[in-house]
Amino acid sequence: MIAGLTRRQGLQAACLAGVGLTALYTLLIATADAITKLFAASYAAPQLFALSGGIVAVLSLAANRREGRWRGVRTACPRAMAVRAVATVLASIAFYYAFRLLPFAEVFLFIALIPLLAALLSGPVLGEAVRPQVWAALCLGTAGVLCLFPGGLGSVGLGHLVAFAAVALGTVSMLASRYIGTRDDNILAQVFYPNLALMAVMACALPFVFQPMGWADLGWAGAYAVFLFGARWVLVAALRLLPAYVVTPLMNLQFLWMVAIGFVAFGERPVASVYVGAAVVIAAGLWLVWDQTRPRDQVKVVPAE
Repeated sequence: MIAGLTRRQGLQAACLAGVGLTALYTLLIATADAITKLFAASYAAPQLFALSGGIVAVLSLAANRREGRWRGVRTACPRAMAVRAVATVLASIAFYYAFRLLPFAEVFLFIALIPLLAALLSGPVLGEAVRPQVWAALCLGTAGVLCLFPGGLGSVGLGHLVAFAAVALGTVSMLASRYIGTRDDNILAQVFYPNLALMAVMACALPFVFQPMGWADLGWAGAYAVFLFGARWVLVAALRLLPAYVVTPLMNLQFLWMVAIGFVAFGERPVASVYVGAAVVIAAGLWLVWDQTRPRDQVKVVPAE
C-alpha cells in the first residue's frame, strides 16, 4: 500500500511539473510569436529563420551537457526525429505566413484545434488511450476559443488554410516529440535537429529574398532565437511528463499572454467575449489535469476456485 501511495504521489508530482513547464512554455512562445509578427510585416520567412535556427542549434549544442560532459546529439529514434524535423520546418513557415495573413488573435482559433488533432492521433501513433472525459474537455476548450471570435468563420481565405496547415504540422511535430521522449532522454537533440533543418532549408532560400537588416532587427532576431530555444526545450521536457492530449490544451494559456502582449505592443483591446472564451479554455485545461491526476478505481480480480 505504501509503495502504491508513493507511486501515486510521484505521478502527481510529475504531472504538476509538466503543468508548470507548459505554462512557462506558453509565455516564452507567445513572446517569440510577437517578434514573428513584427518580422512578418517587413521580411520573408528565411530572413528570420535562417539566423534564428542557427542560433538555437548552437545553443542546443552548448547546453547539451550532463554532469560536466557533453552528451552529443545522437538520437535513439532517427526516423521519428526526421519526421519531427520536417514537420517543424513546414509548421514554422506556415505559422510565419499565417501571422502575416491573419489578425494576431485569429491564429489562436486554429491553435485551439491542436488538442483535437493530438487526441485523434495519440491512439494510433502513441498508443495512449483517450477517455470520454478527455474528448469532452477538448470539445469544451475548442468551444471556448470559438467564443473569442463572435463573428465566426463565415469566410475562409488563404490565411485560414495556411493556419490550419500550420496547426496540423505542429501537431505531428509534438506527437513525434512525445514518441521520442518516451524512448530517449536526450532532450536537447530534439531541439537541435529541427532547428538545424530549419536553418539549412531557410539558408537555401535566403539569397532570393534577402533584405538588409539594421542592428535593431538583428537584435530582435537574436531575441527570438533565445525565446524559441527556451520554449522548445521546455516543451520537450513537458511532453516527457504528460501525454500530448494534456499538454496541448494547457498550451491555450498562450492566448492570455498574447492578450497582454497585444495590448502593450500592438494596441489591441479585446472585447468581453475574448475573456469569456479564455476562461472556458482554462477550465477545459484544468479539467484535463484533474482527470489525469485523480486516483483510478482499482478492479480486484478474484482467482477462480
